[in-house]
Amino acid sequence: MSRIKEILANFSGSAKHISSNKKIFLAVFASLVIVTAIIGIGVSSLNDEHDTSHHPIVKSACSVTFYPELCFSEVAKVPAGTAKKVRSQKDVIVLSLNITTTAVEHNYFNIKKLLTRKGLTVREKTALHDCLETIDETLDELHEAVEDLHEYPKKKSLVQHADDLKTLISAAMTNQETCLDGFSYEEADKKIRQALIDGERYVEKMCSNALAMIKNLTDTDIANEMTRKTSNRKLKEDENGIAWPEWLSTGDRRLLQSSSVTPDVVVAVDGSGDFKTVSEAVAKAPEKSSKRYIIRIKAGVYKENVDIPKKKTNIMFIGDGRTRTIITGSRNVVDGSTTFHSATVAAVGAGFLARDITFENTAGPSKHQAVALRVGSDLSAFYQCDMLAYQDTLYAHSNRQFYINCIVAGTVDFIFGNAAAVFQDCDIHARKPNSGQKNMVTAQGRTDPNQNTGIVIQKCRIGATSDLQPVISNFPTYLGRPWKEYSRTVIMQSTISNVIHPVGWHEWSGSFALKTLFYAEYENTGAGALTSGRANWEGYRVITSATEAQDFTPGRFLGGGGWLSSTGFPFSLGL
Repeated sequence: MSRIKEILANFSGSAKHISSNKKIFLAVFASLVIVTAIIGIGVSSLNDEHDTSHHPIVKSACSVTFYPELCFSEVAKVPAGTAKKVRSQKDVIVLSLNITTTAVEHNYFNIKKLLTRKGLTVREKTALHDCLETIDETLDELHEAVEDLHEYPKKKSLVQHADDLKTLISAAMTNQETCLDGFSYEEADKKIRQALIDGERYVEKMCSNALAMIKNLTDTDIANEMTRKTSNRKLKEDENGIAWPEWLSTGDRRLLQSSSVTPDVVVAVDGSGDFKTVSEAVAKAPEKSSKRYIIRIKAGVYKENVDIPKKKTNIMFIGDGRTRTIITGSRNVVDGSTTFHSATVAAVGAGFLARDITFENTAGPSKHQAVALRVGSDLSAFYQCDMLAYQDTLYAHSNRQFYINCIVAGTVDFIFGNAAAVFQDCDIHARKPNSGQKNMVTAQGRTDPNQNTGIVIQKCRIGATSDLQPVISNFPTYLGRPWKEYSRTVIMQSTISNVIHPVGWHEWSGSFALKTLFYAEYENTGAGALTSGRANWEGYRVITSATEAQDFTPGRFLGGGGWLSSTGFPFSLGL
């Protein structure tokens, strides 16, 4: 079987660098080789060849998961040759992720088959294509996690290894939810959803198990390291990402001015630049670049939908000012889009930065979900940008994101998603919705308590736009509601105006998630910050300890000490 393993290893090693179609083709080819080899050597049954010596290790590793029987049964199915190599918890995690990858590939075929059905609506086709996109991202994330585990614990600090691994698996889980969410708008959509749900849920559960094992492994190793080095307090501070200066100096801030930055290309609607559209500039950007690629977007209104795909890394947009450089669109769910696809700008490639730009969706409150900006880019940051729409303005989809000195305005669930996202020194404003609607500032989408995701609003100003201010009493506004079971949102050190209803938070549907969510407030001020009348839910709390609050700062929550300085944007790592 060594040749089969070699083929699979080669396929796994190259999967990150090829398109999803080619990945699936190679997977099918490898599967055929396996079948042929098994027949050729006369293997009668994998169960007969299992080596049970690894089972105690597997059972121990799986015991920390939410689906231990699934974890054990799937890993225990592997052939004896592979089983003999399972000697540690890390080996169990790698094997589990490889099994999960095969399941993701199977889901790809299922979706391709569904796309051949007659009578699909435009939105159903769009949702299926959304699923293909998230599958491609999931394959990359699982592959990267396996590579990172092979290097663990030597290449990076334990804290960085832990954060990177948890981010990758959290994002992979979010992708499964995103695929299924695309079929939740009409009754007819549910038939397609039903055909997908078993495969997507299987992958999500397998990812959940891997995430639990990763957390257990890394938490244990970090605790052991800290025990060995308790006398070295400086090391502990560095590893937690809080030993950096609080703010950039005035001199450093001058470097942020657009005049001091030399762009790679210039976009101008009047034809005075290299391109007339932002999409053209993105298309010409290099792929998988480790060097920052700067696209200067001159003042103007750009009516287009822009995608920064996963292969376009380290791209930076620089505008001429948030009120002068505007990228605008109007895709929306009522007119047949999915929420995922409705985004005016979708940034997925890692390391995306934007400064001095407005991202806008003008569909209006009657068109329901209509996203101005969707972000799945890891280690992405936005400075002096506006995100303007109504329902679902900013889709903080996945991975680690930072927003500084931005404006976000909307109505229902207008900051939502399952990223690890921190908003600092931002203006977050509710707008006037349709008659009978309530405003929800956030709708966070964490589905598993081990995911390192959540929305943190720190040192911000939560208020109302000028159209809502005179009629605040007619349109109740809340800090958030739980979109998913383990929804996590923290509001701290912010000024909250009277726009927020005294109860603070709102249910999603009855008692759903009220015990499992994590909603917290810390040292907020303003007429809407009083916590005495807040929702009396098991999952809600007022944080009183600075030590606990520190866990939600950019330094700890985003590992910001390792990357925020490279953005050139101002930031505060601590409280």
